[in-house]
Amino acid sequence: MQPGDTRTYVKHVTEADFARFDDGLVHAVCSTFSLAQAAEWAGRLFVLDVKAEDEEGIGTCLTINHKGPAFEGESITITATLEKYDGHEVICSYKATVGDRLVADGQTGQKILKKEKLARILAPKKG
Repeated sequence: MQPGDTRTYVKHVTEADFARFDDGLVHAVCSTFSLAQAAEWAGRLFVLDVKAEDEEGIGTCLTINHKGPAFEGESITITATLEKYDGHEVICSYKATVGDRLVADGQTGQKILKKEKLARILAPKKG
């Protein structure tokens, strides 16, 4: 892998992706939260290419600039571009589009750690 490489994920917008909170539906369009999850998945595609069997990725950062709506039934294409890979850290920029319409852009970051180290980090603290 080298900077400039890309991975693509296509997300199909459904009602489950709508902007919703405890007080109900906010907008009948793809939420920023749902877009963020799809952007992280696009960046994770790089992690899946390089992690060893005894390793796993964990998110470290996410920025999302939500530029416009994506409606139910539309397909959002998220193209992640590798910005940095040093063996442990994967940093990507991404663009999310519906056709030629920009829906969002931003950056994701993930670290690749040994599964046993990650289990220690994520274990509940006792006492």
